[in-house]
Amino acid sequence: MIGKLKGKLSEVDGNLGLIETSGGVYYSTFLTPSLIANHQPPATVELYTYLQVREDALVLFGFETKKEFQVFKLLLTVPGVGPKTAYSVISYLKPEALYEAVKGNDINSFTNVPGLGKKTAMKIILELSSKLKSEFDMTNMVLSEEDKTVVDALVSLGFKSTDAKNILSKLPRDLSVEEKIKMALKKQDK
Repeated sequence: MIGKLKGKLSEVDGNLGLIETSGGVYYSTFLTPSLIANHQPPATVELYTYLQVREDALVLFGFETKKEFQVFKLLLTVPGVGPKTAYSVISYLKPEALYEAVKGNDINSFTNVPGLGKKTAMKIILELSSKLKSEFDMTNMVLSEEDKTVVDALVSLGFKSTDAKNILSKLPRDLSVEEKIKMALKKQDK
């Protein structure tokens, strides 16, 4: 198992980088967009790595921080989420943003990840919320068109998406869009 890799990032092709070690061995490693942006060749890098062993290949994934690596491994515990999907999620969501999305049951944060569908996003939120000990509320995940309008309006007024959904979940369902927005603004002032 290759747990950590230190060397010179000599080439980058898309999200695949070649890391040259002091022994002269080059490791082909998938790198996150933020890592590539922060380290242009020939930069020295030190990466936490995950080695996926497949029948036809050995695939190495590299992470700049231990937290990214830990979140990647946590995502792998979700049934149906493999290394490529977990890597895509880590590439588009920083660990803090992922935790906030799980705590706020924010399915949109996950569906913005290329190649990640709504069912997989819901599965990730469900599985990780129990592992992260956050409350899971299905009503926050599936919003009606009216509720989406309310959330969008509140976000445009400066609310965080997760806060807007949280307040919305506590409002009576039979109110109009305008009434929900007014009540949400009153709740925020308190």
